[in-house]
Amino acid sequence: MKNKVIVFLLCALALIALPLFAQQFGQGWVRILALALLYVLLALGLNIVVGYAGLLDLGYVAFYAVGAYMYALMASPHLGENFEWFAQMFPQGLHTPIWIVVPLAAFLAGFVGVLLGIPVLKLRGDYLAIVTLGFGEIIRVFLNNLEYPFNITNGPRGLDRIDSMNIFGFSFGKAIEIGGLRIPSVTLYYYLFLVLVVLSVVVCHRLETSRIGRAWMAIREDEVAAKAMGINTRNMKLLAFGMGATFGGVSGAMFASFQGFVSPESFTLMESIMIVAMVVLGGLGHIPGVIVGALMLAALPEVLRYVAGDVQNMTGGRIDSAILRQLLIALAMIVIMLMRPRGLWPSPEHGKAAPAPV
Repeated sequence: MKNKVIVFLLCALALIALPLFAQQFGQGWVRILALALLYVLLALGLNIVVGYAGLLDLGYVAFYAVGAYMYALMASPHLGENFEWFAQMFPQGLHTPIWIVVPLAAFLAGFVGVLLGIPVLKLRGDYLAIVTLGFGEIIRVFLNNLEYPFNITNGPRGLDRIDSMNIFGFSFGKAIEIGGLRIPSVTLYYYLFLVLVVLSVVVCHRLETSRIGRAWMAIREDEVAAKAMGINTRNMKLLAFGMGATFGGVSGAMFASFQGFVSPESFTLMESIMIVAMVVLGGLGHIPGVIVGALMLAALPEVLRYVAGDVQNMTGGRIDSAILRQLLIALAMIVIMLMRPRGLWPSPEHGKAAPAPV
């Protein structure tokens, strides 16, 4: 127990000091770390749906988009500039406090998740994946075209001038100085995302060990047997979709605040596939594995950026660097899954006899 506490404290100190060290090499590295934590938050939410309940969701990015656009609309001047009646009601603009807009984004995303869950309750496997994939694309196309007859999302141009996160008058969009040490805005967002990840891990762990979590896992292993044991599979599935979508809504709100700009291009099918890959690659249903998978796939494209450039020069520029990076990521994932088919850090197997003593 004492060793675990020491390891935990060392990890906490390392995570706190990491952005302060990384910012010496430029804020771009801290930005990569912050976005990696945001992907961890998304992967933890998807793990509820895919890892715990066994429901393959390829449209998870839709909830991410719902949260981002909800925050952008309620914390930017867009509505006041396009609707005269709105400008008369809020002449100073609508700058919604975080205590309202973030819970509202989470609630709206959760509500959309339940709406998605209702018509797909009886679908499984590939059929469920296809339907959720289509749902994610519908949301993206909807956001891309909701410019006429009323300009709500500003279409493909997206929404800009989004307010930074503000808590009790403390703005995460401005740098601060502590004892002569300048902490830029991107580092402050890193710490905010770190706190959210820690809270999410606690929530996911409590869910995993609760009656609800055990019911989800029973449905994942054998839905017919779970129903025979008296589990209300319908409600449990809807709860899984709703809870997972809530994480996506909060992540979307954080993303909009962090970027200051959102557009439909940020919520493509590739994003959904990457989030699913993080969960599968790390280890389905295992929180540490999901975190490792998310951090790895979030950082891998940036590391391969340097490798891709060298390979592109070797081929005389005939291979596009972006396509080459995707190819290298795919090859790395194939190799890892061949060597570790259950993920990098899979959950312990239950129900098997202990190995015989040697």
